[in-house]
Amino acid sequence: MATRKIKTTDNKEPAIVKKNNKSNKISDVPEKKYEEIHFVDAAQPVWNYSLFSEDDIRNFQNGTHYSLYKVLGNKQIEVLGTLGTYFAVWAPNATWVSVTGYFNEWNKETHPLKVRLDHSGIWEGFIPGLKAGEAYKYHIHGFQGIKLDKGDPYAHFWEKRPFTASITWQTDYDWKDADWMKHRKKHNALTSPYSVYEIHLASWMRPDKNDEESYNSYFQIAERLVPYVKEMGFTHVELMPVMEHPFDGSWGYQGTGFFAPTSRFGNPQDFAYLIDQFHQAGIGVILDWVPSHFPYDAHGLFMFDGTHTYEYADMRKGYHPDWNSYIFNYKRGEVKSFLISSARFWFEQFHIDGIRVDAVSSMLRLDYSRNEGQWEPNEFGGNGNIEAIAFIKDLNETLYRDFPDIQTIAEEASDWPKISRPTFEDGLGFGMKWMMGWMHDTLRYFKKDPVYRQFHQDDFTFSMMYFYDENFMLPLSHDEVVHGKSPMIYKMPGDDWQKFANLRLLYTYMFTHPGAKLLFMGDEFGATNEWNYKSELQWDLLGLVSHGGMKYCVQKLNELYRSEPALYEKQFEQGGFEWGDLSHRSDCVIVFKRKGKKEKDDVLVILNMNPTVKYDWEVHVYGKSDWKEIFNSDNKEFWGTGDVYNPEIKAEKVNPKDKWYKLKLNLPPLAGIVIK
Repeated sequence: MATRKIKTTDNKEPAIVKKNNKSNKISDVPEKKYEEIHFVDAAQPVWNYSLFSEDDIRNFQNGTHYSLYKVLGNKQIEVLGTLGTYFAVWAPNATWVSVTGYFNEWNKETHPLKVRLDHSGIWEGFIPGLKAGEAYKYHIHGFQGIKLDKGDPYAHFWEKRPFTASITWQTDYDWKDADWMKHRKKHNALTSPYSVYEIHLASWMRPDKNDEESYNSYFQIAERLVPYVKEMGFTHVELMPVMEHPFDGSWGYQGTGFFAPTSRFGNPQDFAYLIDQFHQAGIGVILDWVPSHFPYDAHGLFMFDGTHTYEYADMRKGYHPDWNSYIFNYKRGEVKSFLISSARFWFEQFHIDGIRVDAVSSMLRLDYSRNEGQWEPNEFGGNGNIEAIAFIKDLNETLYRDFPDIQTIAEEASDWPKISRPTFEDGLGFGMKWMMGWMHDTLRYFKKDPVYRQFHQDDFTFSMMYFYDENFMLPLSHDEVVHGKSPMIYKMPGDDWQKFANLRLLYTYMFTHPGAKLLFMGDEFGATNEWNYKSELQWDLLGLVSHGGMKYCVQKLNELYRSEPALYEKQFEQGGFEWGDLSHRSDCVIVFKRKGKKEKDDVLVILNMNPTVKYDWEVHVYGKSDWKEIFNSDNKEFWGTGDVYNPEIKAEKVNPKDKWYKLKLNLPPLAGIVIK
């Protein structure tokens, strides 16, 4: 286990948060400590104390405080020479809030917090002698006298489920990724290769695949996963939600800890170590983040102080029928501050490189999954949630302002315009959007028997009709290999050989199509079972030449994508793609060119969607006469035939004046080749 420094106390003075014109920059001038201005009654079990300035309160209420994790929650500090923990929680409808835990035998009366007199709804206080590592909850007397025990919405660490208390803890970590942070702007740029491996940390690999209660630690995950991702050549990983959540079956998408990595694998410093190891290996880290909804668990955000504090009170807006969960009240300034602070927290405290924002469609539309009469139009008579739209724009503006070398990615499946366009162009401001249409059209095409593909070429080519509307990421995600949809390999038609050939062909198309890429774990070696979050990936399959070949094919596709500028330099520009030949529907052969900044870097992609070998296939090209084969998905090392390839490509002049040439190529069955 590597050594690392962990600070569990924080003796720093709070900074004044100054804000002008949507700025939330921290002032260089430290505010005086509370005890330097106010009398602290040290005779009480909970000392009166505050970390808040007037600016903090104003920004919090206005929805413009974007670093609330510095003042709300628990903080290990020193007051009057005494170490202890300061607590602050927002419960505007409460009449009593106390801290209860093992330290006071869960007594609900002995350690009451004090409500601020500025009507902010914040309860706070300092408990002397209480250090890091203590489990606690807030005991709340809420609306109409209801009594509740809640976890801390701003806690950095929680007990491992099924226990539900928060833990006094901070997230300080001694980072070793300075080189990555200095140069990550290039790695995360839209003009760089962006190939993402989507991972569910628990089920990627377990100590015991038959025991869903067994988890590798963050250290064990780092030891196994980081070298694997490096070997496979992915540029980034995307972690399905690691924020604390009570139910494994939600896959993390029903969260209770918006400022806490899950304790299933270790403490927050251990999680930081995992990210640090990825960065030192040259791999970016994207986190799934869920600002769309939250569950109704008793210790979570729902009815936090006895009424609708975090969620809309009107259930036509506040309840999510698909997921039996509750929707954030984006109109409320304190909730908006909470959510944007959560996003900033992961970038600032954990050095992440991007967030994939889940379920954006459900946030944008008031009528999402609702029938007529179940929703109310906005003030202009439309179906857009105006408050959610404003929140999303502010979120993206804030993140790109404070962390200009990152990406935000929208999981949005509708035709809502300008998802990945700047807010100054009336866009939502995301860096990228998942291309769900490409995924559905592509899978529908590849599921068809090759005999019928000639009649469905438009399914295949339609993506380029709208590709330039957004900055698209091509996803083959976890949602496509669960709930009876079958694993990727069994979506393919034909016998075993054809299934593998088809899947290699699909991946070749994906990696040569414009846009960023995302592949879910297990897809890279052709898992034969649907994803099961209770177990682990079928690692034993790699002992079979077919699955090992598939893995090696994806590895080489990543290498191709990273090494050929034509495949990434203009991946979001119209000048980066050109159809070559779409006139052979009956033969199911499709040709297109990918173009870089320099003509010499251009590559030609030829896809044979048919199981028939085609010798001396004519392809017409402009500009260059010298070509060589640089990738062939029928390679023997991939479990292909290996006997149809192009060791020498001869070019015949058709029109020398126009630099028009005819190439004759051998096309392997159900395969793609790339020539340069």
